[in-house]
Amino acid sequence: MTGLRLSWVVVFAALVGIGCTNGAPPPSVREQDASTRHPRRESRERGQPGVFDYYVFTLSWSPEFCHSHADSPECASGHLGFVVHGLWPQYVDGYPENCSTEPGPTNPEAMTDIMPDAGLVMHEWKTHGTCSGLDADAYFKLVRQAYASVKIPEQVAAPKRQFSITPQELKEDFVGANPRIKDEDIAVGCGNNWLTGISVCMDKQLQPRPCEALRDCRANSIRVAPVR
Repeated sequence: MTGLRLSWVVVFAALVGIGCTNGAPPPSVREQDASTRHPRRESRERGQPGVFDYYVFTLSWSPEFCHSHADSPECASGHLGFVVHGLWPQYVDGYPENCSTEPGPTNPEAMTDIMPDAGLVMHEWKTHGTCSGLDADAYFKLVRQAYASVKIPEQVAAPKRQFSITPQELKEDFVGANPRIKDEDIAVGCGNNWLTGISVCMDKQLQPRPCEALRDCRANSIRVAPVR
């Protein structure tokens, strides 16, 4: 089991230097991990601000991320379960990135209560937030609204012991805790049969909507690392 997790880390270690230019190593690693955590089809061209079909609101499972990234600011204190990874503009087929050079938030630290890494905050703005058509303050206000709209099921709020669950059961837990959300509005992220995160698809008014162009976790069962 440990060998499987280490092999996953090795794959992403080879990718760390690709595709991130903001000079913040932890977000770079996190963004590379997204290809397994929350798979989306390949990016199109740079894209135009505000021109996209829907949002993918992404929650990362911090205990699994910190298993292989203990030096990340997110992992310094521990005790975290689901944290915000991003709110990503998405096309039905593909997604835009790096849509403008608009300045980011003046105080990225203000978001670290739900996105516990200021470097990640800045990276998410540059890569994804610039495609929203909003300025930085409005975009991160929307991120907070998305976060507040999703209730974490009790079973995965802060488990103290590892347990296993099927991706479908996890979806059902989220649907049970969030009556507005349907099964098809959720995609589960996993890596080597470990939970890595969950995505909720939302329209531009943050109403849940069916996910498109997201590959769901195909594992029969996934293990959930405990909150330490």
